[in-house]
Amino acid sequence: MKKVKLFDIIVYILLGLSGLLVLYPLLYIVSASFSAPADVVSGRVVLFPVNPTLLAYRQVFKNKLILSGYVNTILYSAGGTLISLAVTICAAYPLSCRRLMGRGLFSKLLIFSTLFSGGLIPFYLVVKNLGLLYTRWSVVVPVALNVFHIILMRTHIQTAIPAEMLEAAEIDGCSHLGRLVYMVLPLSGSILAVLVLYNVVGQWNSYFYAMMFLKDQDMYPLQIILRDILVMNSVSSDMTVNISEMILKQGLADVLKYALIVVSSAPLLAVYPFIQKHFVKGVMMGSMKG
Repeated sequence: MKKVKLFDIIVYILLGLSGLLVLYPLLYIVSASFSAPADVVSGRVVLFPVNPTLLAYRQVFKNKLILSGYVNTILYSAGGTLISLAVTICAAYPLSCRRLMGRGLFSKLLIFSTLFSGGLIPFYLVVKNLGLLYTRWSVVVPVALNVFHIILMRTHIQTAIPAEMLEAAEIDGCSHLGRLVYMVLPLSGSILAVLVLYNVVGQWNSYFYAMMFLKDQDMYPLQIILRDILVMNSVSSDMTVNISEMILKQGLADVLKYALIVVSSAPLLAVYPFIQKHFVKGVMMGSMKG
């Protein structure tokens, strides 16, 4: 018993230290975003905000490019999620039907696409030849089909929804579309919550396709703007107007970085607690093998 208790104490200590290692950077970013730029540059911000101010957030939301990027990110996340869910459901439901001819072949082709790809250049040429280049569709359409999501949805339908119930509906004259709309989808709330979270997080954090396929700044998502500030260390002139004489430009740039990280991450952090229960339940159901 003593050995077990000692082991539990060690585990709790390690978990606590791991939690602190993860929590401290997040807390520092939030504290620095609310602190005066001079205090951030001088290193006086350690745990809590020093000379609290909303200066960084006022400058962030004053910039039109950041606001348009925020709107574009919401648009891409919402639209991309809806398109991806439609594609996933339309692919997963037929694959869950055991009487579908060629079901094994289609499944193998999907798995094959996860192991091998044509490469970046052929992918770019396909998007260009489809007429999606330099349009908003180029950000959401190429990632609409995700094989992992299809497998999760298919496995959920096969394991969580009794085949006898679907067969009874078929005997009563219900079509495949009716069974999908009135039986499968209402019983798939948990796995749909998982897929929504996966798609929203993926679209929200995505910047590579936008950087490769878009050239109009008005179409850039927020992550491109965040990349410019974090990686290229660029601060546009309209961010420093009326305050360049009060603070160092580098201090303002650092505070703007922290504020933009908070602004870009806050929506996901706010939504996740409400769907955490469905997320865990859906993942466990989708991971069961039928």
